[in-house]
Amino acid sequence: MDIKATSKQTRDALQLGIYRVINPFVKLLIRMGVTPNTVTTIGFLGNLAAAVVIVIAGYGAARTGTVDWSLVTWAGALIIGFSLFDMLDGQVARLGGMSSTFGAMYDSVLDRYCELATLGGVAYYLIQTGSFAGAVIAFVALTGSIMVSYVRARAEGLGLECKIGFMQRPERVVVTSVATLATGITGQISGYQPGADGFNPDMILVIAMTVIAIFANLTAIARINHCRKLLAGRK
Repeated sequence: MDIKATSKQTRDALQLGIYRVINPFVKLLIRMGVTPNTVTTIGFLGNLAAAVVIVIAGYGAARTGTVDWSLVTWAGALIIGFSLFDMLDGQVARLGGMSSTFGAMYDSVLDRYCELATLGGVAYYLIQTGSFAGAVIAFVALTGSIMVSYVRARAEGLGLECKIGFMQRPERVVVTSVATLATGITGQISGYQPGADGFNPDMILVIAMTVIAIFANLTAIARINHCRKLLAGRK
């Protein structure tokens, strides 16, 4: 069995399923005259709001010694909700005939800012709630996430196609948003607070950051090796 081919087929099938769901809304946006760049900007602002919310949760925990888990829940919900705009903008561009080189560049740049904000916010939150190791792992996850995109951009600048790897942006968004949401909900249900006995919901975030840290950096390394082979084949 070709694992890479199966993985790509699964991702494509999921993407098509999502497009069937969002296309009616996409067509509505087009009729309203909403541009792809506007959709991209809204998604960015929403992710920025999510980062601010989780930073506030971390700041409050450091000051009071207690975590407002509802803020963590809201941060996760915001990431999930506004990350959908990352798919909407591309569909608005395609179905509305508004694709442009600048739009593609603008979308890519704001995607990086979104990841810097959300993963940076998670790192700040973890260090403020007493998980220094978790914060370091989140920083490594952030580094890997940026490098995955950088290697692809650098490769495309050299005329190479480089889209391989498991932990691409959609996977990273899903892991981050679901883990943040699960952390907040678990904290609200359990009533756990720092220093108490029992399961610390922040471990959900730490585990998620570990997954991203490992697989994002492996994806970046795999892309570098892929480019090396392509360039060697040109000689």
